[in-house]
Amino acid sequence: MDETKSITTEGLTTCLDPGRGWTITSGGWNFLKKQECWEGHEQALITTFQKETKRTEELVKAGYRSPTWAVLRALQQIHSATRIEGEAAMSAPPFFQSVGRGDLLSWGEKEGPTVVIWESLSEQEKKSWLEEASTMHDWVVWCKSKKGAEEIRSFELSGKEIFPNHDEAKSKEKKNQKTGAKRRHITGRAYDIGHGGSKATSK
Repeated sequence: MDETKSITTEGLTTCLDPGRGWTITSGGWNFLKKQECWEGHEQALITTFQKETKRTEELVKAGYRSPTWAVLRALQQIHSATRIEGEAAMSAPPFFQSVGRGDLLSWGEKEGPTVVIWESLSEQEKKSWLEEASTMHDWVVWCKSKKGAEEIRSFELSGKEIFPNHDEAKSKEKKNQKTGAKRRHITGRAYDIGHGGSKATSK
């Protein structure tokens, strides 16, 4: 089987396989290649990128939007999280010691205080994480606000809401506009399993 090739130029690394291509920063590519789980397995990493790129495109078409790194840093601060559950390997922030989703481990070890990106998980991955979370006491879930009478998710019962929802924030933003104050709203909700933890903020 022929090897899939990639090329790095002008700060970007691009897969040259027609129909299954992807492009990321060369810094991100080099960072992942040096991780223990990928070192010496460049073809496996390329194949994973191809699958993750296709999956991300499908999520985006369905309306998914990744949280900004500023939001992820704020969520990380709540329990000094070392792990992020969700997000593709190509877009996950390097300031987490571990990144993965379900059975896929992008780097690091599958342990430690965790930030969960709910909408980036498949239904099976959500089910598996909920089973794992029942024994954890240091997670934060980032999810989009529910509409209407949608079913309550189990993490909403065991955790407490720490970020306002989009509509509440927009209302506050309008009030601030009258006074000339500036405030960026957060388009989502976060639920914290901890008790008495600090409130996250995003800049």
